[in-house]
This record gives sequence, C-alpha cells and structure tokens, in this order.
Amino acid sequence: MKYRLMDLLACPICRSFPLELHVFRTRRIEVELNPAKCEVYCGYALKRLDELEGEPACSECWRTEIIDGLLFCESCCRWYPIENEIPRMLPDDLRDQNDDLRFLAAWRSRVPEEILRKGKPFSLSAS
Repeated sequence: MKYRLMDLLACPICRSFPLELHVFRTRRIEVELNPAKCEVYCGYALKRLDELEGEPACSECWRTEIIDGLLFCESCCRWYPIENEIPRMLPDDLRDQNDDLRFLAAWRSRVPEEILRKGKPFSLSAS
C-alpha cells in the first residue's frame, strides 16, 4: 500500500477521516519520480497538510511500500489489516474472524493495546 492512499481512505462504516496508520513492515522500491502531491492528508508524515512544517517528503513516500500494517478508525474503533500491501477494508459481516484474530496474534507486539482489547469487529480479548 502506498502512504498516498491515506489521503483518500475513510472508514467504510462511519466515514471518519483520516484513519490512524500503524506500519509494521515496509520495503523500498525504485520508481521514476514525478509524484502526485496529496491534497488534504500526508500519510507519510501522518499529518494534515496544513499542519506540516516545510515541504512534505513526497519522494520518500513514493519510494516506500507498506507491506504489513493496520488502519484504525478512532471514531468507531474498527481496525483494518494491511497484508501483502493490500488494505482489507471490508464491512463487519464480510470479515473472517479467524483471519482477523490470526493477524492480531501475529502482530500482537506492534498492535496498540486499545485495538487488542476493544477493536471492532474482533479483538483478542473477545476471542
């Protein structure tokens, strides 16, 4: 997943923006640079553009691919895994509880405690 997506993604359940990003694993890629700039939110800096001091690091952002991580909506406490560069932002009824719990357990040391205990639709305390 590109950090650039953070400028576009909102919670599919409550429509809250921006989402909180937790990055577990990344990789560098080589790209020809002529990066498009974000419009509202810089996912790489995790700030709204009007809150940034100086220019955003667009070239670094475009050279970094998020392999594994987690998106979290503070408004409704839902979390969405990022696995193999793909954010899985499905509604609750289409999510697989076993897959989600396996993901949380695998990244337990990197997932914030609030998500482990109270995350929706599944958490490790509810299993």
